Amino acid sequence: MLEKINQIDTLNEITTLMIDSHKGYEACLKVLNNHPLEQRFAKRALERSFLIQTFQNQVSSLGGEPSESGSISGALHRKWTQFTTVFKDDLEAALQAIDDGEEFLANKIKESFFAEGLSVETKALLQKAFVSARKGEKLAEVTADKLQGSLSQAEALKA
Repeated sequence: MLEKINQIDTLNEITTLMIDSHKGYEACLKVLNNHPLEQRFAKRALERSFLIQTFQNQVSSLGGEPSESGSISGALHRKWTQFTTVFKDDLEAALQAIDDGEEFLANKIKESFFAEGLSVETKALLQKAFVSARKGEKLAEVTADKLQGSLSQAEALKA
């Protein structure tokens, strides 16, 4: 019984963070409106949505109540990002928020691997979420680097 509770708690904790992450992708998509990168980030948001549903289904199958909302810290992070866009380019701020959020998510998932009593199925889901978070982090980093590179080239052409 304790093992089930540990699994439910672990899955719900990660689900809550993935919901935060999904909301971050949605916020980023608003900034990317009609931008060439919009489809790539929309695909990540959709993949994250499916992963959230998979986690919620697993919690239900274990007899638990699945997490349906994000965290307070995630909401604060999004508000902070909105505030910082006043001082930065919106796209740059959105990409930084995705990068930070995905890194935070990946680290929390990594910590959760050590929870007691996790089944093979739960560990497999955590591994899938970990890989997804790292891919999201990498996409944000590479995109930000390319954006920075094109900005630097444009600035050089102006000089």
